[in-house]
Amino acid sequence: MPVAAELPRLALDRGAGMPFPAVAAAYLREYLDKIRLATAALDDDDLWFRPAPGTNGIGNLMLHLAGNLSLWLLSGVGGRPYERDRAGEFAADRVADRDELLGRLAGVVDGCAALLEGLDGEAARRPVAIQGYEVDVLAAVFHATEHMSYHTGQIVWIAKQALARRGERLEFYSRHAAE
Repeated sequence: MPVAAELPRLALDRGAGMPFPAVAAAYLREYLDKIRLATAALDDDDLWFRPAPGTNGIGNLMLHLAGNLSLWLLSGVGGRPYERDRAGEFAADRVADRDELLGRLAGVVDGCAALLEGLDGEAARRPVAIQGYEVDVLAAVFHATEHMSYHTGQIVWIAKQALARRGERLEFYSRHAAE
């Protein structure tokens, strides 16, 4: 039985002509929506389940995304103070439920999107030093957006596996079903 999940926001629906930071903000919001929809039917066991030894559960990945976006965008680009416990993101086990994890990640994504939508051309070319890398703001934005995309895919895959164990199937993009 499919679990239908229509995404409310697609970055591609925004159309042409948006500056890259605004496109990145739209993608961050879309990835958050995918995570929200993918985890909607999961319980805490599913969220903290590690699919194999040495892997991370959805909860760990959500903590990691909040940490990475906070470091790279809110702090590295936006200048907000932030102390990260990267190892703690991966070591955590059942430290929060789905609503807490989503709330934390949504707050970070909202802050990042607001920051990105306010970037102008001059600010986007400014050099920054983040996590030992010397890059410009555009490279930092690209890294953070790509990083969230990568882990969103992992979260969706783990969620699909959890639903499959129950005989359910998660489907996005019903508008592409006939293609």
